[in-house]
Amino acid sequence: MLTSASSITEEVGAASVRFVGEQLSVTLSDSREISLPMNRVPWLSWLVRATPEQRANWSIEPGGFAIYWNDLDNGIEICHLLSMQPVA
Repeated sequence: MLTSASSITEEVGAASVRFVGEQLSVTLSDSREISLPMNRVPWLSWLVRATPEQRANWSIEPGGFAIYWNDLDNGIEICHLLSMQPVA
């Protein structure tokens, strides 16, 4: 049975966010956790430059499809995290 990435991302959303140093970890609604080094992902440079206070002020969009940082006027869609290739 083949399962497309789009069908998986429609069912899974963000449940929580945490930071450890320059590592971003997102817990998903199905209990999986995605962790990545922000400084090795070019499209997260805005989050690398954020202060700890700015990073802490996040919210999950309805349905969990994205995480948004109001202070930074930017966010991350979960489908982008799920579609990423492993960071070498």
